[in-house]
Amino acid sequence: MSLNDVPSGERVHIGFFGATNSGKSSLVNAVTGQNLAVVSDVKGTTTDPVTKAMEILPMGPVVIIDTPGIDDTGKLGELRVAKTREILRKVDVAVLVVDSAEGLRDADLDLISLFKEKEIPYIIAYNKSDLALAADDSPEAINVSATEAVNINELKEKIASLAKDKTKEIPLISDLVSKGDTVILVIPIDSSAPKGRLILPQQQVIREALEAGVACICVQPSELDAAIKSLKDAPKLVITDSQAFKEVSSIVPDDILLTSFSILMARHKGILEPCVEGLKAIDSIEDGDKILISEGCTHHRQCEDIGTIKIPNLIRKYTGKTVDFATTSGLSFEDDLTPYKMVIHCGGCMLNDREMKSRINTAKELGCPVTNYGLAIAYMNGILLRSIKLFPDLYKLAGGQNG
Repeated sequence: MSLNDVPSGERVHIGFFGATNSGKSSLVNAVTGQNLAVVSDVKGTTTDPVTKAMEILPMGPVVIIDTPGIDDTGKLGELRVAKTREILRKVDVAVLVVDSAEGLRDADLDLISLFKEKEIPYIIAYNKSDLALAADDSPEAINVSATEAVNINELKEKIASLAKDKTKEIPLISDLVSKGDTVILVIPIDSSAPKGRLILPQQQVIREALEAGVACICVQPSELDAAIKSLKDAPKLVITDSQAFKEVSSIVPDDILLTSFSILMARHKGILEPCVEGLKAIDSIEDGDKILISEGCTHHRQCEDIGTIKIPNLIRKYTGKTVDFATTSGLSFEDDLTPYKMVIHCGGCMLNDREMKSRINTAKELGCPVTNYGLAIAYMNGILLRSIKLFPDLYKLAGGQNG
């Protein structure tokens, strides 16, 4: 991904749902102006969710998701329906596609209930209106025809009006620094670093800093001390890869603010507070407890992988307990968290904020504490309070914890 690309996690996610043969795929193609989804007269042509990142006026950067029919039957159908329900975790706007001649069916009503339960803004698009008009005057409804291009622009306008305004999201660092400030980014280049590129949070922080008129100095931990001493004025902030937190904290003077990319990302996704609250569960870990390590990406795991090696080893060392670990990656996430003592999640840079909040809420409903990589590493290294000093409210919340 280049610095000019909009990551999928920062795009509005628009999901098209409905019964088989309602014309979802045809409507997706009409809205996108592309042959994004396979269209056929055969019922149930869409067998798996089809996802595409693109730009659509007037919405801008979006992710379009075409889903299988919610009323699909049989064992394979059940799996497809389960996949469709999984997609609901990350959808910002839902478009329920209904065959105008058929009207709302039980499966459609079930979907509407799910939209309301998950507080997902939705539209009911009555398709094939060139053949029959639906008698629905609710504010969510619109009559459209994918084949005749009826009301397609109106549908896009309606989607845009419901789409979350990404400009109102919490920034990564632009509200924490001022024009003319200097920020040092500590980026280890080791066996776990991707070849030839920076990871997404590092790219995003650099881009946001440049847009804010802030100077960025990128170094490895071994060059950090020299970089700080070379500056006429102290840097406003040092941001480190969480894996180097302990080493970096020992180098950076106490009067310089310090945090990690992972912690900034958790704040950006709106989940920092519950992740701070979840830290206390670490001190109650007992022998035989099971912890879920969850990552939002599907990168190839290296020998020094943070999720499967470094954090488990740190937890065993910190607690002195025999602990079992399970892992998930990508879109996979456990719906049943009852077997787990707690969840430790990555920063979630590849997931949109709705997906991350959905995971947090799932854990909260089941009474399973959740924290994140950067916070957990800072906590177990005794530097939690230092790592969140940037955020006064959270600093007070964590006051009774270590650091």
